[in-house]
Amino acid sequence: MSEKTTAVLNKKDLKSNQEVRWCPGCGDYSILNSVQAVMAELGIPKHKFCIISGIGCSSRFPYYMDTYGFHTIHGRAPAIATGVKIANPDLSVWMITGDGDSLSIGGNHTIHMLRRNVDVKIILFNNQIYGLTKGQYSPTSPAGLKTKSTPFGSVDRPFNPISLALGAGATFVARTMDTHPKHMEATLRLAAQHKGSAFVEVFQNCVIFNDGAFEEIIGRSVRDDRTFDLQHGQPMVYGANHDKGVRFKGFGAEFVGASEAEVWDASMPSTAAAQILAELDADPNLPTAVGLFRRVAAPTFDEGVRKQVAKIRESKGPGKLKDLIYTRDSWTVS
Repeated sequence: MSEKTTAVLNKKDLKSNQEVRWCPGCGDYSILNSVQAVMAELGIPKHKFCIISGIGCSSRFPYYMDTYGFHTIHGRAPAIATGVKIANPDLSVWMITGDGDSLSIGGNHTIHMLRRNVDVKIILFNNQIYGLTKGQYSPTSPAGLKTKSTPFGSVDRPFNPISLALGAGATFVARTMDTHPKHMEATLRLAAQHKGSAFVEVFQNCVIFNDGAFEEIIGRSVRDDRTFDLQHGQPMVYGANHDKGVRFKGFGAEFVGASEAEVWDASMPSTAAAQILAELDADPNLPTAVGLFRRVAAPTFDEGVRKQVAKIRESKGPGKLKDLIYTRDSWTVS
């Protein structure tokens, strides 16, 4: 950021005067609280934040933040967020989206935003269902899930958001959960510090249409044994007693004692190791990886565009819209 503030913000400073209207018990409340807590720590004036959202329950987010924001249309938040960051480089731009919004109608926009490495923080609320439109299956719904649009069970193969982000070349990829605020805030702090597209998937519970979707993985009573936290430079250990570990074996992973656990390196240029860990989700008998999958440095699209425009202006001048319109062939319609 080119402008900081010495004033200390707190969560209340970032809360708008709008009534927060999600269903009682919705995981969105926890995410909102964590985002406000982390933003307050960043030393950025609140008028330097911009929250962009698409459509869905999660996308009400801008109304509840006392910052600049834009509630856009279904799937198009990446396009708007890209334009905002290019035009306003000093803004800290955050994109709020859901599994349906960003992986279905907005899937093409999402992968290209990640590929381009636009300097935007992307928080994907994944509840494996369409909540706002009342319970249809989504691109992340597990096979067999019975919903209003799949009454006999879904026969689709679901997207793995982490694998998708890695495949698109995202420079920062992480996963957290709504039931673990400390982990979520630590993950969001890392995302906020990253220059480039920072993609964070949040396992989020929809209490009305898909209640308990992740309970067997991230429920407080089981998460120590059912998840392992990827921390850069730390061994991949887990378990209530920290006695279990993960290491790579060929093109897969194996589960060993904590003393044999491999040290995780999120800065590897290749995404292969991160993909191996992301794909553990496919086996319900294996623990699920959360935390930081990838963090590498790369040029950002928005900065590249601004540098190119500045260079052209320097050599050719600022230009005029009329000259652009009449540069090539034109015709008159009568």
